Amino acid sequence: MSLIRQIYNLYRCCRGPRLFRKHSDDTHQGKAYVPNIVESGADKVINVIRFCYSFTYWTSPVVLTILYRRGYFTQEGGKTLLGYVLSISFVYGLAYMIRGMGRAYNADYTLFLEVLLAAEKSCTPQNRKMLAGFDFEFWGWPIDFKWSDVNNREVKRTKIQVPKSSAILGLSKVIHYPATLVSYMCAHTFGRRMMYPGATALMNTLLEPTLCQNRSKLIEEKHGIRAKVQTEDKNEIDTLFFDRRNSVGSNGKTVVICCEGNAGFYEIGCTVTPMEAGYSVLGWNHPGFAGSSGAPLPDQEQSAIDSVIQYAIHKLGFMPDNIALFAWSIGGYSATWAAMNYPDISFVILDATFDHVLPLAEARMPKSFNSITKLTINNYLNLENSEQLCRYPGPILLIRRLEDEMITTQGDGRGTVLESNRGNYLLQHLLQYRYPNIVDETTFSVLSRWLSKPISQQEDIFDGDLCLSQIKSYINENSESFPCLIGEGFTQEEKENMTLFLASKYMSEFNSTHCSPLPSALFHRPWTLGM
Repeated sequence: MSLIRQIYNLYRCCRGPRLFRKHSDDTHQGKAYVPNIVESGADKVINVIRFCYSFTYWTSPVVLTILYRRGYFTQEGGKTLLGYVLSISFVYGLAYMIRGMGRAYNADYTLFLEVLLAAEKSCTPQNRKMLAGFDFEFWGWPIDFKWSDVNNREVKRTKIQVPKSSAILGLSKVIHYPATLVSYMCAHTFGRRMMYPGATALMNTLLEPTLCQNRSKLIEEKHGIRAKVQTEDKNEIDTLFFDRRNSVGSNGKTVVICCEGNAGFYEIGCTVTPMEAGYSVLGWNHPGFAGSSGAPLPDQEQSAIDSVIQYAIHKLGFMPDNIALFAWSIGGYSATWAAMNYPDISFVILDATFDHVLPLAEARMPKSFNSITKLTINNYLNLENSEQLCRYPGPILLIRRLEDEMITTQGDGRGTVLESNRGNYLLQHLLQYRYPNIVDETTFSVLSRWLSKPISQQEDIFDGDLCLSQIKSYINENSESFPCLIGEGFTQEEKENMTLFLASKYMSEFNSTHCSPLPSALFHRPWTLGM
């Protein structure tokens, strides 16, 4: 082998992604990649320096203050500081080279590197299949689908902007620049990380072994197909697809796209629920989560779910009416945005999802910060689930958890107060929009009373047969579009009866806390107006 070739191979070993596992196939059992002592030692040095850099970056105001007080911003102090930086940079570069040398003498890694280079040069099905046999850092995975590759795209973009309150507008006028600066800093430092802790380096580092282990099981035992999807804003989204179209039953012909919570990943998240119900499933990780790049800001979340749906349509071969959306918790934002922009999808199921993030943020932040909290949410982290959901005309099912500690805003000392569950407000807003002649100020009280207790403890009863006959009579004379104007001429008793009936059809209950997996028995196609 020529010297140039040896140098190139060493360079590739230095720059290559970390290898985690060789998946099982028809002839070999799966096994974890075991680095030699040279590679593992250098890797630890690299990880420590990266962690220190990340910690210093996010605590930079404190660090800079300490350095200033200790005189490091003087000429002599600057020289000392520069010496530290150069020394650390030298150690970091040396560790990279030593790690590459360790990899170059590891037969498993060099085999993987050959497969990776072949897949990068030629994206043939055979090369991609061989590459899929390895689990490694996802940034090194070739792109399988690009949002920009789709030519015939019909996406109706009608993103809803929630009107800002007069108090917020007044605050912006009085202290516009200072408040905007503070709200920007809050959103892009602790705010985004509190809202999406799964995107933090600490969470990703702690969960990496668990994610690798579960991902391997999903690929080797459930035959998941991993792919990288590039978004409109050039982020790279980590996805895993489970094809059940050839299985017994009709559910497999529908793919359920799962939108995880703020610390959820497809490896350990809600994908198991529709999978156990026999559906094809497409899981994906939020921007900044595990293998996905970017940050989970609203615009990047929109681009991510948009690209995932385009991937399901143009690469996996599902028509919109064979695509469903399932979201847990904060994943409801991505799901409702997608439902609004893809009105022809089959159905939407939202589990433990709220109407808007602002009431939850206000309940957890000091009251003295209310003005900044409102400005930060409205300007940078505005998750308007109920507004978006109302723009979707298809079947919807909301699942409320009776002991949900995350999306409730009140507690009584013994547990959460059910009537403060923000899922109640999501249901109220949806029903008010869809059935304006039924759910209005005259029936809010009976609906609120009904939502304040579990269904098993309800004292309010309704005549379901009467409601179904009234709906059938209305549909025979009118279309099924929303808003539905059924209720004109109803008595107050009939309106209250219909309100409770509709609430029972649009919402199911699960006696659980926020993070328990949803049983597959509760995952079913939602009720529709014509049923």
